[in-house]
Amino acid sequence: MNATLEAPMNAPAPSPSSAAKAPLLKVEGLVKHFPITGGLLGRVVDKVHAVDGVSFEIGQGETLGVVGESGCGKSTTGRCILRLIEPTSGEVTFAGQSVTAAGKRELRALARDMQIIFQDPYASLNPRMTVAAIVGEALTIHKLTKTAREQEERTVQLLETVGLSGDHLRRFPHEFSGGQRQRIGIARALAVSPKLIVCDEAVSALDVSIQAQVINLLEDLRDQFGLSYMFIAHDLSVVEHISHRVAVMYLGRIVEIAPAQALYTRPQHPYTEALLSAVPIPDPSVKRTRIPLRGDVPSPIKPPPGCHFHTRCPIAKPGLCDVEKPVLKAVGGEDSGHFVACHLRG
Repeated sequence: MNATLEAPMNAPAPSPSSAAKAPLLKVEGLVKHFPITGGLLGRVVDKVHAVDGVSFEIGQGETLGVVGESGCGKSTTGRCILRLIEPTSGEVTFAGQSVTAAGKRELRALARDMQIIFQDPYASLNPRMTVAAIVGEALTIHKLTKTAREQEERTVQLLETVGLSGDHLRRFPHEFSGGQRQRIGIARALAVSPKLIVCDEAVSALDVSIQAQVINLLEDLRDQFGLSYMFIAHDLSVVEHISHRVAVMYLGRIVEIAPAQALYTRPQHPYTEALLSAVPIPDPSVKRTRIPLRGDVPSPIKPPPGCHFHTRCPIAKPGLCDVEKPVLKAVGGEDSGHFVACHLRG
């Protein structure tokens, strides 16, 4: 099936009907510290606090957008969930099964249900492999097809699902454009019929017009196969379009998480407000006041005490924000789904 979509980029993502059910993915207190070694003996002298106690859930058929500046821990969080990077601590549960406690055999089975689409379509595909080999590799590893003919038919079906042709089977990655390469990456992720796909900056390396096509394709695939996405990006306008809920990260922590419409129309955290103020508006008649942030993002090696954002926050209160770590608290009641980690908001 050739997936061609024409949904407008500003259309809101519909709420999944399964939102009230048990979450497909549950992340609790996820921490990832990268050791820094030094000296002749290579001793650990410090550590990078890449992810610092992150918790969230993703329901069946739901897309959670994760946004924030470069280096805030978005991609590390996604890779820790898939165990591509070993988390330092915390618990990740997928469909009721512990991912963090899983052994090699269990992880291999879980890999069928959890896949990733990487950021760079030029680097994520092996240049020495044909499209047939790239997409069909997972089918071979997981023994999902019995004959070479069956595997080729399945590969052609996957390519057509993402808007490519069966004629592309014998070609190599360098013969495709960036958008086509990313479609090959999507087909590879779909090959094992996963339930959750981590989209790690999946459209950031593409031209804007191609971004829209890939986003629309991902939405169509979500509706067609009941997929769930963790959609990592720095482009807030793209995240708004595809996400049901959005989590905002800063220096390894989630500072706000809310339904997409609520976050974009009623942001609570000062960092979220600053990010949204920087999003360009195509209508010149609409004016938006830019909220500049003072200073630079602190080093994740020695993050500030208390609220990590207090060194750049325009409303920070000395003696509180620089001392006590804020926790996520409900805005407008627990049922709102809107939570903010700020002493002075919510």
